[in-house]
Amino acid sequence: MYAILLLLHSLFRWMVLASLLSSIYVALNGYYGQRQFTAAADKFRHWTATMAHIQFMLGMGLYFLSPVVKAAGTAFSDGWAHDQTFFFRYMHAALMLVVVTVVTIGSAKAKRMETDRQKFRTMLRWFVAALVILFLAVPWPFSPLVARPYYRLF
Repeated sequence: MYAILLLLHSLFRWMVLASLLSSIYVALNGYYGQRQFTAAADKFRHWTATMAHIQFMLGMGLYFLSPVVKAAGTAFSDGWAHDQTFFFRYMHAALMLVVVTVVTIGSAKAKRMETDRQKFRTMLRWFVAALVILFLAVPWPFSPLVARPYYRLF
């Protein structure tokens, strides 16, 4: 089960990133081009939030099955260790929860705005904020905290 969740989480992160970037592009074009908030723009908003939620659920499954996170429970008996156990047990999990929360709030607020321009602006602000936090929370291969490849099978 762990290997399947890891594979899905690894693959799905690219879909979340593409969706978030696409929604930001749609919001930029709509806001600065003073376009109408069409059904297509609304679908970008909706599917970005949906993909973020699915990815978060996959991540929560990994969190409770991960040997790295389980090892973190015993690793901190003598103080805070700044290694992969600390990163995945605390930083990654907390920041990704924040990302999903920001995307959800931004999506809900954009949906309820009155004018098209307000919808695009709200979507743009909240999704860019989520993207910045997401970039901080990803275990990039070049990260000094913990390095993971761009794609993992197991």
